[in-house]
Amino acid sequence: MITYPLTKFHFQVEWGGTKLGFTEVSGLSVETKAIEYRDGASPEYTKMKMPGMQEYGNITLKRGAYKGDNQFFDWWNKVHSDEFERRDIIISMLNDKHEPTVAWKVRRAWAIKVDSGDLKSDGNEVSIETLELAHEGISIEHV
Repeated sequence: MITYPLTKFHFQVEWGGTKLGFTEVSGLSVETKAIEYRDGASPEYTKMKMPGMQEYGNITLKRGAYKGDNQFFDWWNKVHSDEFERRDIIISMLNDKHEPTVAWKVRRAWAIKVDSGDLKSDGNEVSIETLELAHEGISIEHV
């Protein structure tokens, strides 16, 4: 049986039961900070290292802009209101049958930046919207 590595071009993003299409997702990273400690009476002249707190990178989502589609901006506009909303998000890499193979489950995400992209009079590209999210953790599951 021949096995191939997973491809990264077939994926979906789900929040609140809605599946959205994006051209790019980045920032799916987690880092465990090291704590260094040395007891003054230790016979070793080096520090001991142990795992500390985890730190998560911001997640960036990019997609084409569509007329009348204000989902990014509606969510962004609620950040400084009584309707502020954190969302759990699932980012799934899909196989050729459109089934999840790897899922990143993002906890309590909220929009910290929205970028409508640049405008160029001589350009020939699609308008791309960018949404940057802060969150409180990622868990990774191979399905």
